[in-house]
Amino acid sequence: MAQPADTARTVILTVDDDPGVSRAIARDLRRHYGAGYRIVRAESGESALEALRELKLRGDLVAVILADYRMPQMNGIEFLEQALGVYPGARRVLLTAYADTNAAIDAINVVDLDHYLLKPWDPPEEKLYPVLDDLLTAWRSSDYRPVPATKVVGHRWSARSSYVREFLARNQVPYRWYSSDEPEGRRLLEAAGADGQRLPLVVTPGGTVLVEPDAPELAAHVGLATTPTADFYDLVVIGGGPAGLGAAVYGASEGLRTVLVERSATGGQAGQSSRIENYLGFPDGVSGGQLTERARRQAGRFGAEILTAREVTGLEVNGAARVVRFSDGSAVAAQSVILATGVTYRQLRAPGCDDLTGRGVYYGSSLTEASSCQGEDVYIVGGANSAGQAAMYLARGAKSVTLLVRGESLRASMSYYLVQQIEEAPNITVRTRTEVEAAHGEGHLEQLTLRDVDSGATELVDAQWMFVFIGAAPLTDWLDGTVLRDEHGFILAGPDLTPDGRPPAEWELDRPPYHLETNIPGVFVAGDARARSAKRVASAVGEGAMAVMLVHRYLEQS
Repeated sequence: MAQPADTARTVILTVDDDPGVSRAIARDLRRHYGAGYRIVRAESGESALEALRELKLRGDLVAVILADYRMPQMNGIEFLEQALGVYPGARRVLLTAYADTNAAIDAINVVDLDHYLLKPWDPPEEKLYPVLDDLLTAWRSSDYRPVPATKVVGHRWSARSSYVREFLARNQVPYRWYSSDEPEGRRLLEAAGADGQRLPLVVTPGGTVLVEPDAPELAAHVGLATTPTADFYDLVVIGGGPAGLGAAVYGASEGLRTVLVERSATGGQAGQSSRIENYLGFPDGVSGGQLTERARRQAGRFGAEILTAREVTGLEVNGAARVVRFSDGSAVAAQSVILATGVTYRQLRAPGCDDLTGRGVYYGSSLTEASSCQGEDVYIVGGANSAGQAAMYLARGAKSVTLLVRGESLRASMSYYLVQQIEEAPNITVRTRTEVEAAHGEGHLEQLTLRDVDSGATELVDAQWMFVFIGAAPLTDWLDGTVLRDEHGFILAGPDLTPDGRPPAEWELDRPPYHLETNIPGVFVAGDARARSAKRVASAVGEGAMAVMLVHRYLEQS
């Protein structure tokens, strides 16, 4: 398997106390990955740790560590726990016999295990290489990959700098962050002839300097596709969350010429999740970023085009064509459209929050800011799964995490497994019946005023970090006057359009709308933007696939 040239000094390390097993796995690894990676093997936890420390001193990178569970003196979990401190970004795999699977499952929480692999792994083409291929892909797109070429210079409390970092990270674009008040950041500003008054400054791999770039400009210069290759498609999917990606995969795989249009970054709200543990087929859990990247690659493999940083502003009917208009005045047409625009978190109305957004107040899980929260007190607003997942993720490095929940408890709005994890986390506190009354700070968040919903009593607390996960506002305003929506802005489809058994007045066909079809024939909706949808990743993916099935039915009858 060919590997990128920048992995020449990157290591895959394996440790097993059985010399025969150690040689066997090293042999299999060299056969498949030897051209692009150094394979290092050790026969004890102690010698493996020594090897890791030597690699660290030399500046080498370690992408994956595979450790046997049953080893004398130091078992695999104990070794991986110590290895975490040397190479925190390396992907961790536990090699285990069937009888030890319970220990492997426990290790998921102890060392944030990425995978456990049952021995024997024959044939490696089926049981070993696919696992490592995914882990290496995830490692290369993480913050621990080789030094990237794109450079971003900005200020810690700059909302625009925060947005650019998040845009690049969520689109899997490698970059290196430099603070404008540090020596290397100042050197880059000087080399670019910039005075640092307008930030962020982005230096692309080709040497182009961008000052305060917007999303389309940034996307165009870092290699993201922004322009469709054709004027007419079988299917346009609007929105790149789980529903949109599911529709793109199924549409393209079934022969439809498909283009997906995303205004910011694929993945939607799910793509920002640090860990999704109840998605079918991932017993060890999967991060939203990993799930998104796999879906993107899968859609691309089937031939779907994915356009990034393209804002859709209108939808028109032109005979048999459905025309999608962009904010720059251009358009693309198709026989059918799937609306998978998803939802966004609602804004806190508390005074001060608007001015401090991106300066300590963040909506959704801003994973690019997580490393800055090390040793800090963090506040999270919300009581649903997304808030719980963020709490567990941030609690790894934060001094404390406080969940602010307006309701009586978490159990009414959060999955049981997450509630249990939060209750067991020593540095997570849940404050129910509490809301944010105001945010305070000069240039960045410094304090919060919290209010007890029942008594009205207020409390002023020091805070530099607040992540907000409340409500779900559908991204459908641009459809006003075109597609029917409910009073909250969610799109009506199928049975919701015919409550009295009759289709909408503007419906011209002699059949009722299909289950996910809107009031415009050939325009379907899937995922969170649909009225009364389940608001879960699995159901969104399922609706994306179902919408494609209905597209086929529509096209057959057109």
